[in-house]
Amino acid sequence: MQTLRLNAGQVEEAAAVLRRGGLLGIPTETVYGLGANGLDEGAVGRIFAAKGRPQDNPLILHIPSADRLERYCRDIPAAAYVLAGRFWPGPLTMILRRKPLVPDAVTAGLDTVGMRCPAHPVCRAILAAADLPVAAPSGNTSGRPSPTTAADMLEDMDGKIDAIVDGGPCAVGVESTIIDLTERPPRLLRPGGVTLEELEAVLGEVAVDPAVTRLMGAGEKPRAPGMKYRHYAPKAPVTVVKGAPAQAARYIRRHIGDADGVICFNEFVPLFEGHPVEPIGPAGDPAEHARRVFDALRYFDGTDVQRIWAQCPDPVGIGLAVSNRLNKAAGFHIVRAE
Repeated sequence: MQTLRLNAGQVEEAAAVLRRGGLLGIPTETVYGLGANGLDEGAVGRIFAAKGRPQDNPLILHIPSADRLERYCRDIPAAAYVLAGRFWPGPLTMILRRKPLVPDAVTAGLDTVGMRCPAHPVCRAILAAADLPVAAPSGNTSGRPSPTTAADMLEDMDGKIDAIVDGGPCAVGVESTIIDLTERPPRLLRPGGVTLEELEAVLGEVAVDPAVTRLMGAGEKPRAPGMKYRHYAPKAPVTVVKGAPAQAARYIRRHIGDADGVICFNEFVPLFEGHPVEPIGPAGDPAEHARRVFDALRYFDGTDVQRIWAQCPDPVGIGLAVSNRLNKAAGFHIVRAE
């Protein structure tokens, strides 16, 4: 298959790919997604085949506005519309009860479905033109770091998908926050661009699922993408080092091997002269860490490093999302600098 490159102005051409059951790389504000008609079981099945994605890992449906929720969901709580009014379009996915027309292939057999209205204007234009819900996980081979540019996605998907739309680099850099509104209190299943603190300001109490900070067990069934499996991982093993930034950097310096690489805050790059280093921004700028963390992980696949050491922001604000992605990339192999 030859993958067609489309620009941001070719909205109708992109929508036509979706309507005929094809696979489309789409830009969002979070990461690039691998989209297909979410009501077409055959098209959804091709997503899993292209990614090598486990069948029990559910997908998210993307819609252009909140008024489409009632087409695909039932028993929608008032909180969903409150959240949509505050955070949509934007990097928030809500888990709601699905209607029967949403196929099992999307939900992994669950009676719930994740719904999101992306903020990227090109993505929303494509969704509106296609006039169907688009199932779209991140556009990488399953387990690899998510793509934040069209070029990143093509590394994994060129020749496997019908087309990709280049909408420029992603502004947020990590996948959407996922909040389950079918439970009381609402439960955070995945941290992302909308922070836990922002959700609490709207909803009050929000429970945090244990899978945010640990691996799921073999018998546990994921209720949302990214909960169960090792994700975001480069080829070399990753060790996350937590602690005060200077202390963590010194720990890495003491333990680093000759063939190792480092992901670190900008201030500490000079400590690792002679090693491949990917800075992810100043220590106090977790939003920049979010924009750069996947690029940093992908960078090392083009090197021959034996191990990657990674500094990690504090798990507050969007730093919780960055910490979650690094921990999953490391298979929760975490050390503390103390």
